Amino acid sequence: MKIKQLYTSCLAEAAYYIESNGEAAIIDPLRETAPYLELLQQNGAQLKYIFETHFHADFVSGHVDLAHETGASIVYGPTAQAYFDIHVAKDEEVFILGDIRIKLLHTPGHTMESSSFLLFDEDGKEHALFTGDTLFIGDVGRPDLAVKSDLSREDLAGLLYDSLHQKIMPLSDDIVIYPGHGAGSQCGKNLSTETVDTLGHQKQVNYALKAPTKNAFIQQVTEGILPPPQYFPKNAVLNKSGYERFDVVMERSHKGLNAEEFEAAMKQGGLVIDTRPPSEVIKGYIPGAITIGLNGSFAVWVGTLVEQLDQPLLIVAEDQRIKEVITRLSRVGYDQVIGYLEGGIATWQKADKPMVTVPTIDANELKQAPDGIQLLDVRRPAEFDAAHVEGAKNYPLDYLMHPPAELDLDATLYVYCKSGYRSVVAASLFRKHGFKQLVNINGGIDAIAQTETPLTAAICAS
Repeated sequence: MKIKQLYTSCLAEAAYYIESNGEAAIIDPLRETAPYLELLQQNGAQLKYIFETHFHADFVSGHVDLAHETGASIVYGPTAQAYFDIHVAKDEEVFILGDIRIKLLHTPGHTMESSSFLLFDEDGKEHALFTGDTLFIGDVGRPDLAVKSDLSREDLAGLLYDSLHQKIMPLSDDIVIYPGHGAGSQCGKNLSTETVDTLGHQKQVNYALKAPTKNAFIQQVTEGILPPPQYFPKNAVLNKSGYERFDVVMERSHKGLNAEEFEAAMKQGGLVIDTRPPSEVIKGYIPGAITIGLNGSFAVWVGTLVEQLDQPLLIVAEDQRIKEVITRLSRVGYDQVIGYLEGGIATWQKADKPMVTVPTIDANELKQAPDGIQLLDVRRPAEFDAAHVEGAKNYPLDYLMHPPAELDLDATLYVYCKSGYRSVVAASLFRKHGFKQLVNINGGIDAIAQTETPLTAAICAS
């Protein structure tokens, strides 16, 4: 028996490859199928099942393409309905894979079709549980993502409690928990950086599993949940309805443009995504672009800030990373890349096209800023509440796709985040919204905390 976790850090997502005696299953695959096909070929295995723990909201699964390429069955739990061929399994239905067995456990709560997969080894012993978004390491799935459900998040949290206490917690303490996500995912609020643990240890340390009553559990898991990113329900719909083949998207999107062609495509409605690091962007970028660095949670931020999946996109990146950009966009359903600037930003500069900079100061210069400045903290509310610069106002990047009406377009905005990634994204959005006077604070609050700038007590004490 072989189990391999395939973890993609930019989405904080875990897919799984399971193999026994020449037969394989894959749980929750990402959009691109090549890594899974390569594993199958390397191991001389035949893919028999594609197990889906639920209709994912935070990424587009590779289930449809993978089934088309291998003939494997797509398996969902009870109540699932899709617009393509799937096997809707019964609760506790058993699937034979080589010399092992995998039992589906219906565990609704995160969504109604959510299911976990219990693996029995060659000796018939409970060995591992693949929990999807039902149980994470350190957390449980948020109960507010069910598509077209008439149930409240409190109703779903109650179902999640029942699933955990009736289906999962009675299992052996020594079974291995393999979750669908780790820290950084917005499918939960307290996920650990660890991506594997035993059930027994989770019973000891996971706050949700230690709730003394069902009502306490409901209160704890619903408290402090922020609205999900706007692309979540759209991705869930794609996972139910199907999508264009990944190889078709890749071939169509990989189109190099010179500066004149790129500029013409912009005028026709193409939105420019500049994927370079913040340290490069602040020196100059194309007016009207949104700057979202590829070396970060790139796809998540595109999904959060670009409202339409069918928005024509134009890419600025190093030529050798264009395939990576297109792949990561497709993982969250953005399939309409109409071209990239061939040769990168240097091509634009050589053509003497206009550029804008992001004025940036070091953290120790903040204390020299004029009185009465608009100081904006673009981190999430929990981060802001824990510690922020005195006088700063919280405008989370997550909600800056529209301009804040109360801010003066003529004001000078000083913007900071944790370390400098989100503040540069925010600066490009503010400029796109019509704000002209922007100052980025280099290094964010991590750097500010090392200066004499007054902060809240939480930072000062650290």
